[in-house]
Amino acid sequence: MARDIEENRNPLIRCALLTLGWLCVVLGVIGIFLPVLPTTPFLLLAAACFVRSSRRFYLWLVLHPRLGPWVRDYLEGQGIPLKAKVYSIALMWLSITLSCYLVPLFWARAFMLTSALLVSLYILKQKTLPNPR
Repeated sequence: MARDIEENRNPLIRCALLTLGWLCVVLGVIGIFLPVLPTTPFLLLAAACFVRSSRRFYLWLVLHPRLGPWVRDYLEGQGIPLKAKVYSIALMWLSITLSCYLVPLFWARAFMLTSALLVSLYILKQKTLPNPR
């Protein structure tokens, strides 16, 4: 797990990834308490940002007693909680639908819908964790 960490050497990119990572951690923690905000996708995005920017913060997140299991379950191929799947897909389709309504360009709508369909299939294809967190 830790040996796959490759920190970005560009300080500007590293700073942007750290900022995005911490924003995702905050949103993920809020999602634990707020039912309309998904936790797992934000924590996975935070892990992806940290793995490219800070070994220390990546290990902190993955080994955290409360937040770590959300990330480790996915990284170890054990799956995604059903709640996370439902919220991720529902919120994604809600935002894509709104975007398609607001964007009049056919090619942009087609790209957004195709992307949403492929991401939905990917999420549905992932194992579902038997016990919710």
